[in-house]
Formats: sequence, structure tokens, C-alpha cells
Amino acid sequence: MTDYQAFKVELIHHIAHVQINRPEKYNAMNAAFWSEIVEIFRWIDETDEVRAVVISGAGKHFSAGIDLMLLASVANELGKDVGRNARLLRRTILRMQASFNAVDNCRKPVLAAIQGYCIGGAIDLVSACDMRYCSSDAQFSIKEVDMGMAADVGTLQRLPRIIGDGIMRELAYTGRNVAADEALRIGLVNRVFDTNEALLDGVFAIAAEIAGKSPLAVAGTKHMISYMRDHRIDDGLEYIATWNAAMLQSTDLRVAVAAHMSKQKPEFAD
Repeated sequence: MTDYQAFKVELIHHIAHVQINRPEKYNAMNAAFWSEIVEIFRWIDETDEVRAVVISGAGKHFSAGIDLMLLASVANELGKDVGRNARLLRRTILRMQASFNAVDNCRKPVLAAIQGYCIGGAIDLVSACDMRYCSSDAQFSIKEVDMGMAADVGTLQRLPRIIGDGIMRELAYTGRNVAADEALRIGLVNRVFDTNEALLDGVFAIAAEIAGKSPLAVAGTKHMISYMRDHRIDDGLEYIATWNAAMLQSTDLRVAVAAHMSKQKPEFAD
């Protein structure tokens, strides 16, 4: 695999393990993080062998969010002209948004395995994932308000669809910590595991189950769910009819039906 500054990436039995790999910095998101994650997810999207993705953080914490040194470097680029400063900041924000759009737009399901801190920009990242799981020591916080700014890389846009508008507003306005048990109760995570080891084992087991399904069926399912975020029910029904007019001709359907009838585990081509 390619060597990265901010990540370690492995392909294990059709599962891409994307690990933020700056444990000495609590996996804070430095400049390399924002460019490398786009490259990684482009590779994931283009590699048919990859059928599911697990995002984790090395060490005790998932991620403490945006590296403050990165914010300082952006501040140092600002000059005296307000208009040009605004243009620079807008470009920077849009570039960072594109990094998590790459996660959200990935054709393969993305599962986040979260331990320890999941703060600020890390909430933006996990909000772009399909599912979130955590260990019992996990702590979540939309921290931007305590830094005198509004979260601008996806949390305020994606999180209301995950946990609901009211509780999202409370967390965004207060910046308070959310422990694992509350995260489960409000629907931020699907499941809580006792330890980080159990977390990774459990999430990889779920990813392996997904990877054993028809990759065309899984990709189509994800695409339709994402499509329905911004469309009416009748639009979605029309779209899936057109989509499946092609996809139901895949050999995966015959393989799945034959396996079901013979009570055998199906094997699908990439």
C-alpha cells in the first residue's frame, strides 16, 4: 500500500482499514490529512476488490479534530484586505469540505470505529460515514463553538439527519461532551463495545458481513439511501426502477438465489 503521512491503510479480505495514524498528536488532522483522505477514498472507490471500509484512529483516541497548527498556518496567510482574506478562507473551507465529501460519496459502506476523543473535525468525519460504533470510553463534542466559530466541514449539515435537529442544536450550541451511553441513546452510534479491542473486532465483523454480499447490491443500496436525502419518495421509486432495470440482469442475482435455495454461502465476483 502507499505510505501516507497521516494514515495507515490496509486491505484485509475485501475490507479497507483506513487508520488515522498520528497517535502522539491524538490523531489531530494536519495538512497532510486533508489531501491524503481524498486520495485514499479515490483509490477505495476505484478498487473493486474493496467492498467495505473501516475508519479508526491509532492509539487511545479516534481524533481530537483539526490540528491547531494548521489553523495557525491559515491565519498567517491572512493580510489586510478583507475581500482577499474572505476569498482565501472560502477556498480553504471548500477544500476541507471536499475531503469529507469524498467519504460521504464513496460507493462502498464506511464504518467508523471510535474510541476516546471524537472532537470537532472528527465529528464532521464520522457524520460523513454510513455507520458509527464506539468503545465505552468514547467522548464526543462539537467543539467549534468554544473556539468562537461555527462548524463548517459538515457536522451542521449531516448530523441533524443522524440524531435529529433538536439534540444536534443543543450539542452545537453548548459544545458539551457526550459519553458513549448517551451517544447510543441519541442514535449517534449503532453500538457500544466494552474495549477498543472488542470495538475493532466487532466493527470488522460487521464489515466482513457486508463484504460477503453482492457488491453491486450493496453499492446500489447505498446510492439509493443517499439519493433519498434530497428527493421525494416518488422520485426515489422512479430512480430505483430505472437503476434495477439494469442491475437485476447481473449474475449476482442468480448467484444469490441459487445460494439461498441450496443453503450455501454465495461467492460474488468483485
